[in-house]
Amino acid sequence: MKILVAHNFYQQAGGEDGVFAAEVDLLRGYGHEVETFTLRNDAVGQMGKLKALAATVWNRESYRAVADLASEFKPEIVHFHNTFPLISPAAYKAARDQGAAVVQTVHNFRLICPNALLFRDGAPCEKCVGRTFALPGVLHKCYRDSRQATAAVAGMAAVHRILGTWNRLVDAYIATSPSARAKLIQGGLPEGKILLKPHFVDPDPGVGSGAGGYVTVVGRLSYEKGLETVLEAWKILGESAPPLRIIGDGPLAPLVTQAMSRQSNIQWLGRKPLSEVYDIIGDAWFHVFPSRCYETFGRVVTEAFAKGTPVIASNHGSMADLIDHGRTGLVFTPGDATDLAAKVRKMIATPLDSIRAAARAEFEAHFTGSTNHDRMMEIYEGALRSRHPRSTAAVAVSSVPAEV
Repeated sequence: MKILVAHNFYQQAGGEDGVFAAEVDLLRGYGHEVETFTLRNDAVGQMGKLKALAATVWNRESYRAVADLASEFKPEIVHFHNTFPLISPAAYKAARDQGAAVVQTVHNFRLICPNALLFRDGAPCEKCVGRTFALPGVLHKCYRDSRQATAAVAGMAAVHRILGTWNRLVDAYIATSPSARAKLIQGGLPEGKILLKPHFVDPDPGVGSGAGGYVTVVGRLSYEKGLETVLEAWKILGESAPPLRIIGDGPLAPLVTQAMSRQSNIQWLGRKPLSEVYDIIGDAWFHVFPSRCYETFGRVVTEAFAKGTPVIASNHGSMADLIDHGRTGLVFTPGDATDLAAKVRKMIATPLDSIRAAARAEFEAHFTGSTNHDRMMEIYEGALRSRHPRSTAAVAVSSVPAEV
C-alpha cells in the first residue's frame, strides 16, 4: 500500500512525535511504500500573529505542499497525526483532491477542548465538550494562559465544525482508547468514523527481571501528570517505602529536589535514552502512572507491560481502560495520595509473579507491532471503502514483515 504520513512536530519533543516515527517504521517494515510530510512549530515564531492565526484555520501553503506531494507519490491513504497549527485542515482537502482517503489519529482532545487536555485548575474539565465555540475555555484562558490565543484555537475548531470539515474531509479517525473515543463522540465528532487502535511497542524490548527492588515513574514532571501525588504518597509512606526512581524533566523538577532532600529513598534520574528507560522499568517491582488528566493513551503502561512490569495508575481516562485492577496492576483515586500509598502497600504485599505474567500477556495480546499493523490495515481498508464506495479493487496488504 502507498501511504503518506503527515505530522506537525511540537517545539518540545513529545509522545506524539514518537508514535509518528514508530508507525512509519512499522509500515515500512511490513513492505508498504511510505512517504512523510512534516512541519515544525518553530516556524510559527517567524510569522506575524494574523498570518499564524490564518494558517491555523487554513494553511494554503500546506494545501499546496501536500497536494503536490500526493500528486507525485499518489498515495492511497494520507494518515495525519498532529496537524496543529501549521499543517491545518487544509491538508485534508489537498489529500482528498488527489483521490486519497484521509485518516486522522487523535492524540489529544484539541478538537473538543482548547488546551487539548480536558483539564483546568487541577482537575478534569469538560465545560467546552460539545460546544460549537469553546467560550468557557476562552474565559478561563485555557490555552497558554491567554484569551486571545485560546480564542484562536477555539475559533479554528468552531469554523471547521460549522463547515462540517471533521465529517466531510476525514474518512476515519483513530482513537487510542475506549474512553478517548467516548469523549470525542460526546464532543460531536462522527461516531461511525471513530475507530479504536491503541499504540504499540515495537521492537519487543523483552521481559525484565522485576528484581530491582524499586518503583518507577516516567514522564513529564508537571502537575497534570500527577507528580505531586506520587511525592506526597512517598511522604506518607516515609522511609519504609520502596526506593522511587523518577525519570523525566519538567517544571516541577524543584519539587523532586526538595523531596530528595527529605527522603533518601527518592532518586531523580533526569532524562534517559529509551533503551535505558526500558531496562529500568523492566527491573522495577512495579511502575506508577499517576496522571491527573484523562490521557488519550498511556504508552508507558504498554511499555511496562512489555517488560512484564505491573502498573499502579489513576482510575480514570485511558488508564482505567488499560489496567485490569488486581490482574495487571492496581488503580487508585486520581490525585489522592493517601489512596496511592495504600495501593503501594498492597502491591508490595502481593506476590508479583502472576501479575507480571498477566502484564506481559496483555502486551502480547494487544500491543505488539504485528497486532497493531493488522488493525491499521483494517482501518485503512475501511477508509478506502468509505472514500471510494463503488470501487471493487482489492487493497494490497502485506501481512509479513519485509525482512522475513
